[in-house]
Amino acid sequence: MPPSRKPASLTKADLELLSEFRYRLRKFLGFSEQAAVSHGVSPHQYQAMLAIEGFPGKNWVTIGELAEQMQVAHHTAVGLTKRMERLKLVLRTPSKEDRRQVRVSLTAKGFKILEKLYQAHRAELHVVGPQIADLLRRAATETPE
Repeated sequence: MPPSRKPASLTKADLELLSEFRYRLRKFLGFSEQAAVSHGVSPHQYQAMLAIEGFPGKNWVTIGELAEQMQVAHHTAVGLTKRMERLKLVLRTPSKEDRRQVRVSLTAKGFKILEKLYQAHRAELHVVGPQIADLLRRAATETPE
């Protein structure tokens, strides 16, 4: 007898739900990438600006915190920050407590772009948010085996 393709507990509905959830997330991320480009920044620059200004409890981050928030290597965050500094989107200042650390904060220009992107994303979330919430609700009500 040939081996089964899937466990008996896995249903077509399970896969459809997961597929739809991933599709909706990817569509939102695609929207986000296009919105960033239409506002003159790369998707990574937008993600960095959001990570900086949205960091809990402060409006600056260290390079290490930025790397963690973006899930990139430390040297990648350094390069991105340098490019953003040249574009006058961020300001890098040495930490007063630890001179080995650099604090990265948004400039007025960076914040203005982030504000516009926030508005665009909020409008899109009003459309896709309920769809994604419904998928999460449906996934949460099913008991995993």
